[in-house]
Amino acid sequence: MLKGSCLCGAVTFEVDDRFMAFHLCHCQQCRKMTGSAYAANLFTTPNNIRWLSGETQLARYDVPGRTISNAFCRQCASALPYLSLSGKALVVPAGSLDDAPSIVPQDHLFWAERAPWYQEVQNCPCYEGFPPG
Repeated sequence: MLKGSCLCGAVTFEVDDRFMAFHLCHCQQCRKMTGSAYAANLFTTPNNIRWLSGETQLARYDVPGRTISNAFCRQCASALPYLSLSGKALVVPAGSLDDAPSIVPQDHLFWAERAPWYQEVQNCPCYEGFPPG
């Protein structure tokens, strides 16, 4: 069992560590929704979640004309799990998990739409915290 939560802690949940897929999506909509280079989403069965607290704090946005959605905490706007529009999968944002899943990312989706600066990420220095100075 993996635990997850939003940033402010108002919403908490558990999921079984049984995911079918782990995708990194670089499409423009996912970049806009996350404010980052890609969305990191895990996919599991629709009923693989137990809300522990704050389920009433969930909000959802469905992108008009697309099959892309986003769920988030009404208080802190952190991404949270949601049922896909088809109802066939529960989408769990990897960053919402407090524990590491046993599956690792398997692919990059919509690679042609990636942020133009993304390729340079591997050349950046790494720090344990903020950069010196």
